[in-house]
Amino acid sequence: MVLSSANDNHFQNLYLTFEVLLTIYFELKNIQLSLYDCMVNETPANQVILETETPNLYVLPSHVDLVGAEIELINHPNREHILSAVLEEQKKQFDFIIIDCSPSLGLITINALTAADSIIIPVQCEYFALEGLGKLLNTVKIVQARLNPSLQIEGVLMTMYDGRLRLSNQVVEEIKNHFEDLVFNTIIHRNTKLSEAPSFGKPVIMYDAVCTGTVNYLNLAKEILQKNNLTKIKNEDKIID
Repeated sequence: MVLSSANDNHFQNLYLTFEVLLTIYFELKNIQLSLYDCMVNETPANQVILETETPNLYVLPSHVDLVGAEIELINHPNREHILSAVLEEQKKQFDFIIIDCSPSLGLITINALTAADSIIIPVQCEYFALEGLGKLLNTVKIVQARLNPSLQIEGVLMTMYDGRLRLSNQVVEEIKNHFEDLVFNTIIHRNTKLSEAPSFGKPVIMYDAVCTGTVNYLNLAKEILQKNNLTKIKNEDKIID
């Protein structure tokens, strides 16, 4: 996630996704160019970025061709810094650049970590998620040591939480004991609306503005803004109870 100060009360946001399905989520049709073209063919990002129906939200879409990009880029000079170069000019245009990574830890994800100022680590409240977390943290340390010394962990985000399950509570407790202040206060609960919204091509806040999923993510956004001193909302204030 790339952060800069906002010029007014409305943040300009660029959502960059490595996931083809999330491009479909925004109902972006007849896409001619994608992130693949930026990384492989050196197409300028401003020729690829698309405006969405959501105010102040723009998308740099993905394409199925990106799956094979790692092979095409393997012999590229400075291959870990390709995405950094793609986004350099965009940092001046947007207040937030959100890079949505796939679960793999290949070259494309390494590019994202090299380009980012900070990383949000989502952790599902399940046992096997803890094993994957260890591998990710090791990768982050390598990137910090060799490629991006300024990379910070913005926070650890607990997701798919079900308070009725003992395992969910055990995972949350273990993560909080290990990461302490790095764990976001906001926890994302399991919510059917979060699963339904993509099928209607809408962000959950536009699909159901008062569901648990919407409330959780609004409060997460507030928490991130507070952490970076980009809002006047007080700590004790929640966007929605």
